[in-house]
Amino acid sequence: MTTPAQDPVKTQLLDAALMHVAFDGWSEETFKAAIADSGVEPHVARTACPRGAVDLAIAFHKAGDAAMVEAIKAADLSDMKFRDKVAFAVRARIEAIADKEAVRRGTTLFALPHLAADGAKLIWGTCDAIWTTLGDTSEDVNWYTKRATLSGVYSSTVLYWLGDDSLDNQATWEFIDRRIENVMQIEKVKAKVNGNPVLSKLMAGPNMILSKIKAPSAMRAPDDLPGRWTRG
Repeated sequence: MTTPAQDPVKTQLLDAALMHVAFDGWSEETFKAAIADSGVEPHVARTACPRGAVDLAIAFHKAGDAAMVEAIKAADLSDMKFRDKVAFAVRARIEAIADKEAVRRGTTLFALPHLAADGAKLIWGTCDAIWTTLGDTSEDVNWYTKRATLSGVYSSTVLYWLGDDSLDNQATWEFIDRRIENVMQIEKVKAKVNGNPVLSKLMAGPNMILSKIKAPSAMRAPDDLPGRWTRG
């Protein structure tokens, strides 16, 4: 297991922590055990992971994202429909998980109120990585709606997968297809609304407001998070 930034200290701690997570979760006990097992000096470990096991849980998730991106880039998706590419990416993210119990424990950890924002940020980051790797070029409100919609698909898929005992996760792959089909139905409804003259007039005001919303710029300025509002 390696972290996206290839931080050697964090990598050592994460590798050592995983054998304890199944028993103690992403806890202080696990973090202390990781320090002892890895041989990393305590003060060095605390510098690399100020929040202890929480930082290791985040690193574990991001390592999975990195593995997913590599799998997507290595695959030939040229003959796939876009919905199938998205399904492939979500499946690749699930298959990048080497330790199911670590994810189960992480789900519990990030369900805690004071860590919920961290959990939501990780899911959003996963979905942003999927869309970006698949070549999404949207710069308007669709940048947000694509990631928000996929966040729902991905998070529900993980929860389903945690309880899936089917052969080779077949039930989970079928679940992904159903969820993406649900999303496609929403897109069809949106297309019908946009194609209806009466409904288009009713949506003119909201659409004008939404047109002002822009995706984060490539070079994000301090005041450009998470996106920007254009004038005029």
